[in-house]
Amino acid sequence: MAEAMLEVDDLHAWYGESHILHGVKFNIAKGEVVTLLGRNGAGKTTTMKSIMGIVGNRKGSIAFEGTETIGLPSHKIARLGLAFCPEERGIFASLDVKENLMLPPQVAPGGLAIDTIFELFPNLRERLSSQGTKLSGGEQQMLAIGRILRTGAKLLLLDEPTEGLAPVIVQQIGATIRRLKKDGFTILLVEQNFRFAATVADRHYVMEHGHIVDEFANRDLDANMDKLHEYLGV
Repeated sequence: MAEAMLEVDDLHAWYGESHILHGVKFNIAKGEVVTLLGRNGAGKTTTMKSIMGIVGNRKGSIAFEGTETIGLPSHKIARLGLAFCPEERGIFASLDVKENLMLPPQVAPGGLAIDTIFELFPNLRERLSSQGTKLSGGEQQMLAIGRILRTGAKLLLLDEPTEGLAPVIVQQIGATIRRLKKDGFTILLVEQNFRFAATVADRHYVMEHGHIVDEFANRDLDANMDKLHEYLGV
């Protein structure tokens, strides 16, 4: 395997007294697209939030490019070169598309230029002066992804980027993820739709009840389909 960009080891996390993650362990190599698969409540989003330092009560090890981040606040983690695109997208309703796009600070060189983001998502150029609330769900998702691409982050955490979107938009998101991988980005993807995940990912981890219970390469997906249907209840 190529050099690991992210190594998660024995990660535990709590919301209040609820113990959500129970010793999660996985890694992502530089330049990989890796998915976390699992049913609702398996701990996928909590894993992402723990990596970003958004979950306050956590212990274990999360190393990004060799730097231990488990004790760092979220703003310092972001400045190491990680960016999180949440499932709820976080579009500011009172700001227009351009203002939303320009809002996050650049954390490092290498972020995509605005014109490059418009190449990926032409809809955004057309809606530049539209308020965030006036966008369709697909356009909001494009904006949420485009916004973090400006920052110079090297590791992108995308939480359910295709949830509730029309098939044509899902295809566009998939094409964008493949383009980003080609351009050298590393991506951790939370997905319920493993058929979509199979079109973009190198490897898959399966989560159940706050544990990683399985791992397989994308090329082995067909051989593991029966297990995957059982895990995901599909």
